[in-house]
Formats: sequence, structure tokens, C-alpha cells
Amino acid sequence: MQKMLSRVRKCVQDYEMISEGDRIAVGVSGGKDSLATLRVMHELSRFYPKKFEVLALTVDMGYEEMDFSKLEALCADLGIEYHRIKTDIKTVVFDVRKEENPCSLCANMRRGALYSEAVRLGCKKVAYGHHMDDAVNTFIMSLVYEGRISCFTPVTYLSRTDITLIRPMLYTTEAEIAGFVKKYELPVVHNPCPANGITKRNTAAEILSMMRAERQNAYEAEVRLQAREMAQLLSTWEADTFWRRSPGTDSTI
Repeated sequence: MQKMLSRVRKCVQDYEMISEGDRIAVGVSGGKDSLATLRVMHELSRFYPKKFEVLALTVDMGYEEMDFSKLEALCADLGIEYHRIKTDIKTVVFDVRKEENPCSLCANMRRGALYSEAVRLGCKKVAYGHHMDDAVNTFIMSLVYEGRISCFTPVTYLSRTDITLIRPMLYTTEAEIAGFVKKYELPVVHNPCPANGITKRNTAAEILSMMRAERQNAYEAEVRLQAREMAQLLSTWEADTFWRRSPGTDSTI
């Protein structure tokens, strides 16, 4: 816990993610990344100098086989306010629209539901569980599929909803998160989506896996170096646009 807390706290401080009195909604899908984010942010709220409150929001996409009861029990045990947002996203995306490439529409609908509920509950900030590997994968995706240098930002202000997105897990790796979830026996919820595991993000991860196979012993150092170099590059090229977005403008990434 201390290692994870140390990295999350440094990320939060480096990018000034938390202000006194914040009410932060953690988007909890039931996957390992979001569960770790919820657990660590809750722990951080107990001693961080700036007092803030954490609550959990889950967008229920309409899959009957997804059981969130253990997640709800975890929140009850930790004293975390929990809300499940019931939607018909699965029906719209797969049954009505019959999308061949469903990820974009699904993501937009999930974000819309999450942000609307966060606003209703008085949250000005939403925390996502994106980690260091996600940042590098996104960077690779942009290069391969869009031919541009781009990545999500640690902090992004959305003027249309007056919500600030924060990504406090950016200094952690996927392997560290997986170990954390296993150690603390966090209740991962299986994702039954037909597109799960066959996205462009997975392809980008496979490219990096091939690199890891060639340089297995240097993997973590390589990922951290890539993340630092990416941050430096983006800071040089339109820093305000990529890393310090000013209030009043939405992300174009």
C-alpha cells in the first residue's frame, strides 16, 4: 500500500489534482485499474493535507451477467458512497445500432452517463484509473492509427460539464496494479462485452509486448523512460494544450 500511495501522492501533487474540499467521483467499471484507483484514493483521503471526499460511480451498461454486489459490499465496508447508474448502452450499441466498431459510441455514452451523475451528486472532479502503460499505449495508438503525437492529459478541464478529469495512477504500472489488486483481494467484475480484448488499444499493447520480449529485464525502466520522454516532448510542443489545459476549453485529444 505504501509504495502505491507514494506514487499516487506524487502524481497528485505534481499536477495539482486535488483542492481543499473536493468531492471526487471515481469511475469504477469493476476492472482492476478502477478498483485500485478507488482503494488508493480512499486511503489517500485519510491523511492528505487537503481534505477531500471520494465516492464511487459505476455505469451499468445493461449486461445481466455483471454482478456488482461484491463491489457494493467493498464500498460499504470502507464507508465509501456508492452509486450504480443503470443504462441501456448495451442494447443501443449492439442490438439497435448493431455497431461493427462499438468502442467509440460505447465510450461516449458511458462518459455522458458518468459525467451527468457526477454533476447531479455535486462532484466537480472525476478520477480515472489510467496508468503508465495506458499512457504509452495511447501514445503508440496515436502514432500508428492517426499519424500524430498525442496522449491523454493528467488533468483535463471539460467546460461543457464544468468537470475536471484527473488520472492519479499515471505513475504506476499495470503490473503493479495487478499485484495490488491481488494482494488486497479486490472484487474484479468480469467484462462480458464482445469487443473486450480486441480493440486498437490491445493492438498497441501487443506491440509493446514484442518490445518487452526482446528486452524483458529492462521493461519497467523502458516504460518509465518512454513516459518521461513523452511528457517532455508534449511539454515542449504546446504545453498548455497537452499538460496544463486552462479552464474554459475542452480537450481535443
